Amino acid sequence: MTKTEAAIEAAFNVIPRNWRHDFASYNVAPTQSIPAARVADGARHGDMLRWGLIPPWAHGQPTKYSTINARSETIETAATYRAPWRKGQRCIIPAIGYYEWQQTDSGKQPYFIRLAGGEPFAFAGLWESSSAQDGTAVESCTIITVPANPMVAEIHAKARMPAMLLPDDTAAWLEGGTDQARAALVTLPAEQMDAYPVSTRVNSPRNNEATLLERVA
Repeated sequence: MTKTEAAIEAAFNVIPRNWRHDFASYNVAPTQSIPAARVADGARHGDMLRWGLIPPWAHGQPTKYSTINARSETIETAATYRAPWRKGQRCIIPAIGYYEWQQTDSGKQPYFIRLAGGEPFAFAGLWESSSAQDGTAVESCTIITVPANPMVAEIHAKARMPAMLLPDDTAAWLEGGTDQARAALVTLPAEQMDAYPVSTRVNSPRNNEATLLERVA
């Protein structure tokens, strides 16, 4: 187990039941399995979930539209997300940062965005289970987005960012009632965050090593 993995488990009080020993990734792409934590039998368990929510009525097959993100403003009403929201199927996806791309005159420049001190945080997510024709259950998740703070808005043209939870805020999302969970979906202030440019090698998910997190000029 790496120091980062141990820090994530400690920060979020997770029993890594089904996390692979090599779950750490430096370049996660949609449709890949990502580590998530859910509450079962009064404890937080770590599971690998497909990034890109597949609703039950899709019978285990990905939809034709993107489901990697769900807007916080419409999770109660959107056809794909209202059922897991209503049923309290909430999860967190631990991370130490994420990439976003800024359009420049010379092309898209990737940035690594994180907490100012580099500590672990978690994305707020919803999960769902969908049964394929052969009876296999496909468990998947989506990451909830909120309006971006000024720092992220300068990078991301659509001015959106993930709902980022600090360790002390995850209980409200995972274990609280609907009102508590809704209140947890806030925009993290820019003062608590940091962002810097990284190599365009992150544009390909085939590249996946720690050097991707290094700052470039």
